Formats: sequence, C-alpha cells, structure tokens
Amino acid sequence: MTTLIVGLGNPGPEYALTRHNIGFLALDRLREEFGAPEFRPEAKFFADLSSTIVNGNKVILAKPTTYMNESGRAVRAILDYYKLDPKSLAVIHDDLDIAPGTLRATDSSRAAGHNGVQDIIDVLGTQDFFRLRLGIGRPVDVEGACMSSHDYVLGRFSEAESNGQAALFDALVAAVRARLSS
Repeated sequence: MTTLIVGLGNPGPEYALTRHNIGFLALDRLREEFGAPEFRPEAKFFADLSSTIVNGNKVILAKPTTYMNESGRAVRAILDYYKLDPKSLAVIHDDLDIAPGTLRATDSSRAAGHNGVQDIIDVLGTQDFFRLRLGIGRPVDVEGACMSSHDYVLGRFSEAESNGQAALFDALVAAVRARLSS
C-alpha cells in the first residue's frame, strides 16, 4: 500500500517559518522520524518529494511548490502518476479554528475557509481524504489593533507557539503512525 502525505505551505524562505507553513514544518518532522531522505525537487509533480517505507508501506511525503491556493495541481499530479485513490491521501495544514498546539484528524470534511484545502477538493472532485489539522488559533485583538487573518497566517510563530510545536508534532507523528498501521 502507498500513502501520499502532503504538507501545505508556500515556497520560499520568506514563508518558511510562518503559521501558514506549519504543514511543511510537520513534514520535516515526519521525514526525520521516518528516516526518509532529504526532500528533492520534482518539477513534474510541482512539489518537493521524499519517500520511505513505514510498517511495510510506501510513504511519499510532498511539499507542493505551487503557492497554497494552487495545492490541488501538485496533489493531482502525484496521485495520477502513482495511480493512487484520494483515500490514499493525507493532507496536513494549518487551521485558524483550532487552538494553537492542538491536532484534529478528520476523514472527510469541507475546507472550512482554507483555500489550499479547497483547491485540493476542487481539483480532486472529492473531500474524501484524510486531514490532519494543526491548530494555529486566530489573531488576538491587542490594544485595539486587530490583525487580519491573512496577515496572521503569514506571520511568524511567537516564542510560545514555537515552544509548543514539539508536543504538537509528537501527536502528529503518533496519529500518522496509527493511520499507517490501520
């Protein structure tokens, strides 16, 4: 069995440590945990890929090199090449509606305003794929200055948020291992 795990984010160093790129950061942790090789650019897939074997199953890790809102193109290209069904897909992404440091796993759900997920749903024609939603919370109104959601997701993690990522990524690894074992 082959599983495609896609972490959502934006390419480029200016986005590397932003909340919107937590999917990429999570994939880096999974790559290390599984002992997979470094990510390599694969232009035909519009993504950087790494792959390995976990519990006897092939696991492909993918970071789309399209921008977030065009993630579906990369997902479709990889699924088609490897002849995979969307049910073999797991997508890891940020979620404003979940408290920072919290993980939620869902099997079939709407995009809930996440443009990258919505693009995948639109391109695949289904929402029936596994999602690991990593909480980043919503911007907080500080002294009358409310940050827009757009600016918030493209902002860098606070020190407190960064400190909480180890436990979040531990939970993510456990959830992925459980999924691969089922």
